[in-house]
Amino acid sequence: MLVLSPLRAQIHWTLVEPGVWKGVVGTPEEYSLLSVSGKMPLKEGFTRLPVVTLPALADEITATLNDGKTYITIPLQRQEQLYGFGLNFKTVHQRGRILNLHVDHYGGKDDGRTHAPVPFYVSSCGYGILINSARYLTVYAGSGSRKDSPDAPVAKDRNTDKTWSANPYSDAVSVLVPAPGVEIYLFAGPQPMDVVRRYNLFCGGGTLPPRWGLGFTHRTPSLYTADQVKQEAEEFERRGYPLDFIGLEPGWQSKSYPCTFEWDKQRFPQPKAFVDEMKKRGIRINLWTNPYVSPESDIYEQMFPLSGSHTVWCGIVPDLAHEKGRRLWMDKLDKEHVGIGVSGYKVDEVDGYDRWLWPDVAIFPSGVSAEQMRQTYGLWVQRTTTDLYHQRNQRTYGLVRASNAGASAYPYVIYNDYYSHPDFITALINSGFCGVLWTPEVRGSKTAEEWLRRFQTVVFSPMAMLNAWASGTKPWSFPEVAEQVKEYALLRMRMIPYWYTEFARYHFDGIPPFRAMNLEAGFSPSGVEPVELQNTNANLETNPYLEAVSKEIKDQYMAGEYLLIAPLFAGQTQRKVVLPKGNWYDFYTGKYVGNGETITVSPGLDRIPVFVKDGAIIPLMEPLLHAPTAGQKMNLEIRHYGKADGFYRFYDDDGETYDYERGEYTWRDIRVTRDRKGRLKGSISKAERGKPDNIGTVNWRFMTQE
Repeated sequence: MLVLSPLRAQIHWTLVEPGVWKGVVGTPEEYSLLSVSGKMPLKEGFTRLPVVTLPALADEITATLNDGKTYITIPLQRQEQLYGFGLNFKTVHQRGRILNLHVDHYGGKDDGRTHAPVPFYVSSCGYGILINSARYLTVYAGSGSRKDSPDAPVAKDRNTDKTWSANPYSDAVSVLVPAPGVEIYLFAGPQPMDVVRRYNLFCGGGTLPPRWGLGFTHRTPSLYTADQVKQEAEEFERRGYPLDFIGLEPGWQSKSYPCTFEWDKQRFPQPKAFVDEMKKRGIRINLWTNPYVSPESDIYEQMFPLSGSHTVWCGIVPDLAHEKGRRLWMDKLDKEHVGIGVSGYKVDEVDGYDRWLWPDVAIFPSGVSAEQMRQTYGLWVQRTTTDLYHQRNQRTYGLVRASNAGASAYPYVIYNDYYSHPDFITALINSGFCGVLWTPEVRGSKTAEEWLRRFQTVVFSPMAMLNAWASGTKPWSFPEVAEQVKEYALLRMRMIPYWYTEFARYHFDGIPPFRAMNLEAGFSPSGVEPVELQNTNANLETNPYLEAVSKEIKDQYMAGEYLLIAPLFAGQTQRKVVLPKGNWYDFYTGKYVGNGETITVSPGLDRIPVFVKDGAIIPLMEPLLHAPTAGQKMNLEIRHYGKADGFYRFYDDDGETYDYERGEYTWRDIRVTRDRKGRLKGSISKAERGKPDNIGTVNWRFMTQE
């Protein structure tokens, strides 16, 4: 019997963008995450990042080819922490974890099976690693000790040594790629935020949603008719609650699970007239769908030879990796929806469970394996629908259940059926490490307190979504907090100029609009009380990462350049907040709250704690019920916080088209300085001639009193 010995593969590193190197191991597969995403790097953004050289770490990364698989080893330092590896819901610190990166519905554990198992991680030492493979990857993120390790743990006698541990120290990240080669991308910093920026820019830059996408959205019950949807919109208007787009659940289709993609003629007899009328009211329409084609659909016969060997809910699965299959599905969506003015999609059930989706033995006509299709189907639906809107020069903003590496530029927010409020916030934090967006949506609630607490957090998230179609809960369903809910809904609208600018920074500079405290300059989780690790034996050795684990911050986050958000959850009346270095102020009052310390706050039910950096400038607009349309002037209230001078680059374009890709946008400098008498004064630069200018009147508000 011939036994092949493992082959140590040499990694050749090539500079592909400033601060980004590609290493090739063995024979990489042509079908990969980045090839499916299809996005080109946003080169101009790299010019605003520090100049760096190839990290010394590159020479220490090793790869072995064995049994048709690739084994990668990346060394770790003792005090090094790891972030990322996709959309995790319970943990921010990933060192010591074992993950099987596999697109799936989130099942309650951070084990790698999640909606966006992005094989990209960021190190606290200021570098990042992307494994560009569309396979199921197994990651030992500082787990597993090698016998030839330069920093191997010492063997101990469990019988007599109380420091013995069942989990000895590991000095490396090991990745198993079930393929005969792979591309590895190394992103340099020098800071972790620089790493994240380079990754997002390499994937095309972050998405820039339309302004209306940053307004408020609500999803109606599944079997609503066109008239009932209109009545729902009228009630929002009458009660004074903002609304920018309504999501229709499965009942808009003639058949769903599987789908026809065709309108139900009884509930929506005149779909174009319905969509037109809603848009005249300032409300756009978003459609739920999944890609699985019903035998009742008029594209079924054409799609049949262009679909996989197995069905989902008895519907055929379009092979979106096959150009003809993708075009057929795209043309159907264009004819039935986009062509009549529908503004976006909620693409469901492209994640899991295993018992729902095609099995790994399925065969697709493109030749792409079922495993690879599973890992990339969420990317394909995003790419296909985004291309459809881009061809019409219309921006879209929607929801999707699965994503992966390379998706930063796609205008989609991930959602799921899980409903833990604290875990939703942890997921929002983790989304900033891997180039995806996540919304802590609001559904039903058991109490008015829970309803308001959940509502407060969606205001400070990528999509302000009320997704209570199943329960029928409305913003005003709990009368005792209805006014507070309205106040926060209107605050979301007032903050659109700020959110829009922060998403522009995401696009042009790769800066995640919502992100972990660990990416914030001056942040150190000092003062957090240690949390004991759960162990089956009280005499086990103290975990070498106890200090790092005990200081994991997963319930507060940064929103844009200046805001720190610290949610409270149902049942809480107070909480601790860890402030980065520098003076911080209360968002609502402008009062000083602390500097680089841990504070305890008791804001009452009416407030979600929000803190602002010294010198911060926050542009707000009037509390409109609908986001400004193209060419509509925004009257601004520009707030300044603290005592330091302030500077903010305000972004402006038409808010609806892709004309910004051709330079049709403007950045305007907002400054706050002191005059000769020490009084604060504000100024804003003029728009460039011939460029967008949507600012109306400007009022200044200096929040911090001397």
